[in-house]
Amino acid sequence: MIHAENLTRIYSLGETKVIGLNRVNLDIRQGELVVLKGNSGSGKSTLLSLLGGLDQPSEGNLTVSGYHLNTAIESELIDFRREVVGMIFQSFNLLPTLDILENICLPGLLAGKPLDSVQQKAVSLIEKFDLNPRKHHKPSQLSGGEMQRTAIARALINDPLLILADEPTGNIDSLNGQRVIDLLVHLNQNDGRTVVIATHSNLADDFATLQLCLKDGEISDQICST
Repeated sequence: MIHAENLTRIYSLGETKVIGLNRVNLDIRQGELVVLKGNSGSGKSTLLSLLGGLDQPSEGNLTVSGYHLNTAIESELIDFRREVVGMIFQSFNLLPTLDILENICLPGLLAGKPLDSVQQKAVSLIEKFDLNPRKHHKPSQLSGGEMQRTAIARALINDPLLILADEPTGNIDSLNGQRVIDLLVHLNQNDGRTVVIATHSNLADDFATLQLCLKDGEISDQICST
C-alpha cells in the first residue's frame, strides 16, 4: 500500500535549511493500522502530508496505492487525493458557512460525483456516526466530538482505501477521543481500510498492527514515551 525509500523533506526558511524528514524507509501493507508517535517537531505531520499528497518529497521515492507521489504532476495528485486518501485533522477543517450535510458532501461533489448519490452516502454516514439531529447545524453549533465525527464522515465520502489522521483526539475530551479511536479501529478491522494515526495518545496502541516512533525526522528504534 505504501512504500517509501530514503524519503526526505527539507524546508527553506530564508537561507536556513530545516529537515522535516530525513531518509525515511517505510513499508505499510493494505489493511494495517499504524500508530505514529513522536514529540512535536519530530516529523509526524510532515510524513502524513507526504502520504496524503498534500506535499511532495525533496528527495527519495514514495509510492502509495500505485501512485508515484514524488514525481506526480498536479492533476495526478488531485486524482490521488480524491480517490485514494481521506484526511482527518486535529483542527477539523470544516467550512464554517456550510452545514454538516454540506461539509460531508463537498469532497464527493468536487470529485465530480452525482449530487443524489453523494447526498445519499452522506446521509448514511450521518446516521452511522449518530449525527442526524445535527445534520443541518453549522460547525459552530457542534461539540468537539461532533465536529471530529463529521470530519471522519467527510473523509469517507469518496470511499478511500487509506485514512490519515493527524492528532484526531487532540482537541476533544477523553470520552469523545475514545469514541473517535473506536470509529477508526472499526473502519480498519471491519472495512479493511488502511489507517495511519499520528498521535500523542495511547488510545489506539492496543489495536495497532504497527507502531512507529519518529525522532528528529527519522524513524527511531526506540519506543516512544509520548
